[in-house]
Amino acid sequence: MKIETIIPQPVIRTERFDLRPLRCTDTDLIERHTSDERLARMTTAIPHPLPSGTTEAFVARSMARDRPSDVWVMDGTKSGGAEVMGVVSLAKLDRNQSEVGYWVAPAYWNTGLASDAVKALVNANPLGSETMFASVFQDNPASARVLIHCGFEYLGDAESFCVARNETVPTWTYSCRLKR
Repeated sequence: MKIETIIPQPVIRTERFDLRPLRCTDTDLIERHTSDERLARMTTAIPHPLPSGTTEAFVARSMARDRPSDVWVMDGTKSGGAEVMGVVSLAKLDRNQSEVGYWVAPAYWNTGLASDAVKALVNANPLGSETMFASVFQDNPASARVLIHCGFEYLGDAESFCVARNETVPTWTYSCRLKR
């Protein structure tokens, strides 16, 4: 039996917002945002329409001791913004690597929020990774620009299944080598 130590998630502060661990009280706002088909179609795992209980299960998984990824909410309350503007996650991979995932509520698209969140996560490097990876759908060039802006470099093409589209979608894969 292998027992891994669960590292508490830090709060990562930026000027505009804080990246903070999820709370049960985030469920309604997360569900409101992820129910938007435009958002769901740009992610691999968010279904559309959103089945009942999906968000509750996501929040519970994200708060569990044996969670598959660390998940932070983009909380803008310190600057008069919304409590949940988006989500960013970091999944631990083998060989001291991790994978970044993120979504931003459509009301905050094209505001630099995603770039600020990913950059803050990369700079904080809470898992102490040597390399971070991320992938985006090829029909979402705005997300590709976020990654490039945050120091990620293009690795190649691949494809991933999108639950909301119920199809395999071409992706671009990126990596970022981190200073330790």
